Amino acid sequence: FRARTGALRKALRGRAQLLNVDAPHLVRARPQAGDSESDVLEADSRGWWFSNPQEGTFSALEEASSCRGLEESLSGVAQAFVEHGPVDGLLGFSQGAALAGIICALKQQGDARFPFDFAILIAGFKSRAVCHCGYYQGPIAVPSLHVLGETDQVIPAEMSRELASHFVEPVILTHPGGHFIPVSTPQKKAYLEFLNRFIK
Repeated sequence: FRARTGALRKALRGRAQLLNVDAPHLVRARPQAGDSESDVLEADSRGWWFSNPQEGTFSALEEASSCRGLEESLSGVAQAFVEHGPVDGLLGFSQGAALAGIICALKQQGDARFPFDFAILIAGFKSRAVCHCGYYQGPIAVPSLHVLGETDQVIPAEMSRELASHFVEPVILTHPGGHFIPVSTPQKKAYLEFLNRFIK
């Protein structure tokens, strides 16, 4: 994620410092037709929870009846708040943005482990895991910026809009691209305008 946010870190220099927290779980890629075993192993990445715990995989589109890993992830983020705080806001991308959305809901519910002021959710989505539905019951009043790509094939824009609909007065920033962190001039301006609201 640090590599993916290089341009964003440069755009925010002097305004914000990003702290990266690693997801605790190794998630195996779903094999595609023609993939060798080494292709699958090389595609291993980290995740915040599994939608298919038996296979150790995750898909944002999967309506999982059971999942595993969220509690360990929440504990890891809470520990980062203790070790590296104070933290002004959360920034999440893809499943990380879904996790940030859940943390916003927990903050709304009074969870004292997560003292922060705002969230920027890029290519986020509402978790479809049955055991996570309680996070989306009430409106989430945490100030939020939701960034979505109109041609995102991994997290369709409509999924990001669905997550934003659970927030009170969300700011929505669209870009014409796909599944990446946009930092061209219009997006940079939007990030800075949003962050200006929280300068202390």
